[in-house]
Amino acid sequence: MLVVGSATLGVIGWSGNPLTLPMAMVFPALWSVAGSRAGAALVAAAYFLGASRGLPEGVSIFFGSDRLLGIALWVTASLVFVGTHAACWTKRSGWRQPWRYLLANVLMSVPPLGILGWANPITAAGIMLPGWGWWGLAMTMVLLMSSVSTRLRWLAIAVIGALSISASMNWTEPAPPSSWRGIDTSFVTGREQYADYAQQRVTIHLVQAAAVDGAKVVVLPESAFGIWTPTAEALWSGALANFQVTVIGGAIILAGDGYENLMISVTAKGAEVLYRQRMPVPVSMWQPWSTGGAAADFFGNPVVEHTGV
Repeated sequence: MLVVGSATLGVIGWSGNPLTLPMAMVFPALWSVAGSRAGAALVAAAYFLGASRGLPEGVSIFFGSDRLLGIALWVTASLVFVGTHAACWTKRSGWRQPWRYLLANVLMSVPPLGILGWANPITAAGIMLPGWGWWGLAMTMVLLMSSVSTRLRWLAIAVIGALSISASMNWTEPAPPSSWRGIDTSFVTGREQYADYAQQRVTIHLVQAAAVDGAKVVVLPESAFGIWTPTAEALWSGALANFQVTVIGGAIILAGDGYENLMISVTAKGAEVLYRQRMPVPVSMWQPWSTGGAAADFFGNPVVEHTGV
């Protein structure tokens, strides 16, 4: 029952609907009541595999391979999460269980284990306590620790439920500014294939049409700019010469030992780097043991503010 319940929390909590994310916060309670270390490992595995169930398909698309590779990476990635939670589990009651869970959560939040620390229940802090910043994060951690405490478990779950209901009742769907426009392109490319000249021209025409329609800021998908070079910058800046519009999109810049994933802002005056990827996907992109992978800007600014033109 614990394994089934944990898998359900992973699937529903990480379904993509932000309002279901607080359900993931019940996982520590199920983990703590497992009867043995092996049981705790099974509960953790069910939760992680359910939460990251999209990985096999995503890997198969990214690598252009069958799903066996995706399944292998899916299971391999889960071993870090499962191993950490199994090692930190204890059958002793009292203060030991909350502090053991805190240790597991911290280990899965910071490098090196945190590189694979997906599906962390503390992510729900932004849904249950929006705008609270570090205080909200700290309060969420206290609730998670309380949910594994024998004395406070049901009280913590009740508070989580109340905050979840409050968040649902007061939820406001984010709305972009009226002058911003997002363009969802549908180009079909394979791995290590980037936007060529023909694709760049089609994308430029889509941006120009949005600008004529009143858009002041146009947001493009990841890799829409392809490999960014002085030639690409000249092409885009020239195409925007008669338009008062800012275009934001993803690109890569080649370096001697690999490449950088970037978010770039382009206007008629030129281009500006807004963001450098902090943590590329391990193995497939981030390969510190070899050359040719994506660079990681661990301590870069995680927030980009842009007011448009």
